[in-house]
Amino acid sequence: MAFCVYSLSRHDHKNACLQPTACDRAGLPDMVARVSTVAFEGIEAKPVDVQAQIMPGKVLFNLVGLPDKAVGESRERVRAALVASGLALPAKRITVNLAPADMPKEGSHFDLPIALALMAAIGAIPPDALDGFTVLGELGLDGTISPVAGVLPAAIAANVRGHGLICPYASGPEAAWASREIEIIAPRSLIQLANHFKGTQVLSRPEPAIRGEPVSLPDLKDIKGQESARRVLEIAAAGGHNMLML
Repeated sequence: MAFCVYSLSRHDHKNACLQPTACDRAGLPDMVARVSTVAFEGIEAKPVDVQAQIMPGKVLFNLVGLPDKAVGESRERVRAALVASGLALPAKRITVNLAPADMPKEGSHFDLPIALALMAAIGAIPPDALDGFTVLGELGLDGTISPVAGVLPAAIAANVRGHGLICPYASGPEAAWASREIEIIAPRSLIQLANHFKGTQVLSRPEPAIRGEPVSLPDLKDIKGQESARRVLEIAAAGGHNMLML
């Protein structure tokens, strides 16, 4: 069996281009790249296998495996983020499967695992670099990685499976509470993560977040007069009622 490989050459710290090999020009099929992530059922994180394959044929980007609207839109976010990071998807048939296929997939946290699976499929990162990691994060169009909900349950589930965690930089301190032993990589962008795998930029493990000093907020006692309005606010706050202020 022959595999198609792309080589990555970096012109500077911001831009890179993919150069097809002779194998690619021969039109031979690529391997399937896999990345582990999770789908949430309540607060329980269920394992999901993201599978990416690039094959000769009509230029398409198919995303299958019961994705919801947010997951389906990840195709455009992933494509734009890769372009912003100096990478381009080949003009081929791209299929991304979220297995198991009978489990609904919801949320934007699938962006990062899909992007990394595609990067592994085109040779932008070593295919074995993601072994033993659970990945989640939302991508911006500029390649930055935005925080997502559910990082702590995902980190706990990853630790139970013996995995490390790759998550957004802003979510790293939350994930660090899962365990002292779990390996956590928390990049700010796709380029930073790719550099970490190449060894040109080592990302340190985030420390658990500690609550800072409480912020001083306005107090009703500082309001002079307005007795009726203050009374209404106090009753609404004490009873947990909704209130419309005009």
